Amino acid sequence: MPDRGEVWLANLEPRLGTEPGKTRPVLVVQSQALVDANHPSTIIIPLTTNVVEDAEPLRVRVPASGQLRQDSDLLIDQLRAIDNRRLIRGPITRLSDVLMAKVGEALREILDLVEE
Repeated sequence: MPDRGEVWLANLEPRLGTEPGKTRPVLVVQSQALVDANHPSTIIIPLTTNVVEDAEPLRVRVPASGQLRQDSDLLIDQLRAIDNRRLIRGPITRLSDVLMAKVGEALREILDLVEE
C-alpha cells in the first residue's frame, strides 16, 4: 500500500470531461491513518509533464527524482479519490517534507480552508 507523500503510477482510464486520463504518476495525499487502515480507496493528485510557470496554487512543481524522470506539475485542482486497484506501481519517488507542506498550503487555498 502507498504511503502519504509517495508518487505512484496509476491507471486513470476511463477519463471523463476535464479529468486527466491515461497511466500517469499520482501523489498520495490522504492521511497516513487511512493508509494504515487499508482503506479501499486513496486520495491522490495527478501529475503532468505539461508544466506551467507561476500557476500556484492550482499547480505545484515537482522536480525530477527517483523514477520520475521529468519535472512535473501537480494538478492540485484535480484532487480525487481512486480505487486502490488503479495504483499500478510504486513508489517511483517520495516528496520532501518541504514540498508536501507546499502541497498542503495549495490544497487549503483551493478548498477555501485558509484561516484569516
